[in-house]
Amino acid sequence: MNSKHTFFGLLRYLWPKDRRDLQFKFLIAVVCLLAARGLNVCIPLVFGQAVDQLTGDIISIPVAMLVTYGLVRLGSGFFNEMRDFFFIGVSQNAQRRVALETFKHLHRLSLHFHLNRQTGGLSRVIERGVKGISFALSFLSFNVLPTIIEILLVTGILYYRLGWKFALIVFSTISFYIFYTIFVTEWRVKFRRQMIDSDNRANTKAVDSLLNYETVKYFGNEQHEYQRYDRSLKGYEQAAILSQKSLSVLNLGQALTIATGLVVLMYLAAEGVVNGAMSVGDFVVANTFLIQLYTPLNFLGFVYREMKQSFIDMEQMFEMLRQDDYLPEPEDGRTFTGLSKGIAFENVHFSYQPNRPILKDVSFHIKPGQKVAFVGASGAGKSTLFRLLFRFYDVTQGKITVDGVDIREFNTDSLRQGMGVVPQDTVLFNDTIQYNIRYGDPAATDDKIIESAKQAQVASFIEHLPEGYLTRVGERGLKLSGGEKQRVAIARTLLKDPDILILDEATSALDSETEQAIQGTLEEVSKGRTTLVIAHRLSTIVQCDQIFVLDQGKIVETGTHQQLLDKKMYYYRLWVRQQEKAQLEKQLKKATQAAKLVGSSQSRSDSDSDSI
Repeated sequence: MNSKHTFFGLLRYLWPKDRRDLQFKFLIAVVCLLAARGLNVCIPLVFGQAVDQLTGDIISIPVAMLVTYGLVRLGSGFFNEMRDFFFIGVSQNAQRRVALETFKHLHRLSLHFHLNRQTGGLSRVIERGVKGISFALSFLSFNVLPTIIEILLVTGILYYRLGWKFALIVFSTISFYIFYTIFVTEWRVKFRRQMIDSDNRANTKAVDSLLNYETVKYFGNEQHEYQRYDRSLKGYEQAAILSQKSLSVLNLGQALTIATGLVVLMYLAAEGVVNGAMSVGDFVVANTFLIQLYTPLNFLGFVYREMKQSFIDMEQMFEMLRQDDYLPEPEDGRTFTGLSKGIAFENVHFSYQPNRPILKDVSFHIKPGQKVAFVGASGAGKSTLFRLLFRFYDVTQGKITVDGVDIREFNTDSLRQGMGVVPQDTVLFNDTIQYNIRYGDPAATDDKIIESAKQAQVASFIEHLPEGYLTRVGERGLKLSGGEKQRVAIARTLLKDPDILILDEATSALDSETEQAIQGTLEEVSKGRTTLVIAHRLSTIVQCDQIFVLDQGKIVETGTHQQLLDKKMYYYRLWVRQQEKAQLEKQLKKATQAAKLVGSSQSRSDSDSDSI
């Protein structure tokens, strides 16, 4: 995406079609701008007239001219402030709109995009892009174009009043200044791009490292993280040094250009005064015009540099907005109103990558109200089934139906609203426990939140916290233990009260005692509700109506717990291994407890001997 597309993408924020009030404010701001520039051009002319009246035979103080000079200056400043007063609403609305559009777009993008993104770099792209929008809107509308108009007006006035030489000198000086600024700025752009890329990489590494704080500590790799982060900072440092050096070259050339033009102009004006062809007032007018132009010219150089940098920043953000990596949504999608006929996978094939199939010809049917389980080794495709049902991805081949309707025909938001999931790896928002539970139903009352917490066996824990439900959970919920996070996630899903309940190893992070209590709760809430379970511990799914066994992307066995045991195949072997492991753990626990008792008894005997 080039600067041309970025420019046209920017213009629509100046004139929001759905906001008449902002359009009106923009027009008033333009009128104020024109008035301010017109008065600004009059200042040197009035000043020159005042000087002429003071250089001859002075009869009286030219009060009227001095008052006029003051009023013109005051008027110019007044209209400049009024311009900003009316335009600020347009500018702030543009920032809010582009930030919201970007946020919405990111949520519309597929799970594939978010699994491959770099959070730190992405946040920087958005941050700089929004700031770039604000800068570009303000300076493009009220500095760049108005300054060009003022330059043309000044050149015309000098030509009409002082002659073509003065107009030519001013126009040539300005033209060379602009050409030099553009040329050097274009050369400097590559350093800015290097700075942005290095900054993105450094920020991504910093965020990634801090998000994995515990892992860094577990492996004692602080020095590795420091060195990794510093390599990115060194890249930024080198690019920043080159950028600053090139800025000095630019500023030096600009100062030399203006100084040369000013000296030549003043020489011609002084020569005209000496020859009697010009008055002292004309000398002052010529000198004041160029000095007055110097400020916007110098500012124009700054603005151009910043505009280029802003366009680079916006370029990345608009490029991201152009990404269409999201699933197609039906124009008149069906609304999910509840499950009445069941869920079916019909000859489903799926792969994340073309050469790596995950699911192969998977077919099954789940009746309304049934509780079914999916078991298998890690990587067998269990979680992928749920991602497809939630329509995070579309199937490669085959179809998934809900009540006989292909899920691609449903409004996706409506379909997902009817499903609730307790994931294996729960990530909470960096907010309060109350907020995280209420996320299941943003309109829920506090009483409903407490009721859901009680059902999830987490209410007692929350109430013993100093701030109760208003306790903040930290980044990704790191202030809570794994079991506490999981119970909050269960409460959140219970509050949503979905028709289809998905438990992705929902109790895997809980201790045995809590797991049994939660399991009883889950049994209760799943009654009358279609429930799909991914289970690691087979003991938690023995009561399921149907169990599907997956191996390498295929369903290799189907049946109830007892039916699968009778087959003595994959499920049977898995069950036997888990039972043997559970038996060994039980024996080890007993042996450990016995050893502790013996050790405690021996300590008491030694203590009694010492006392004797």
